[in-house]
Amino acid sequence: MNIDKDILYFDLPKMKKKEAIKLAGEKLLEHGLIDPEYIDSMLEKEKTDQTYIGNKVAIPHGTLEGKKYVKKSGIVILHFRDSIDYSGNDVNVIIGIAGLDGDHLEILSEIAIKLSSEEKVNNLINAGSPEEFIDIFKN
Repeated sequence: MNIDKDILYFDLPKMKKKEAIKLAGEKLLEHGLIDPEYIDSMLEKEKTDQTYIGNKVAIPHGTLEGKKYVKKSGIVILHFRDSIDYSGNDVNVIIGIAGLDGDHLEILSEIAIKLSSEEKVNNLINAGSPEEFIDIFKN
């Protein structure tokens, strides 16, 4: 998974879970990855499924039906130095996902592997700059 500064929104102010999911969707939209309806699909997914994956990381994405609003696969990353309340869990990294066909599961799997280390996630949260965040994420 290739990440660069274009998809990283670093050191964002604290906000509510719903606002953060909407922001992730808006950024996916800005990057031309989705149609606007996908954002509603992301919010709908939260009503039935938990997108918190542990280690202060959440991966909001759309419902199965919402996949029709995905134009191309990609991610955006939201970084919060101060944790946000994500259904009772502290979250500092939100990765908004748009996945076409089988890409969706591949992206989820790669994120789960990359962010399985609590130490690595803490290093990401405490990164001093977007460049440092990207270096830690890639390694």
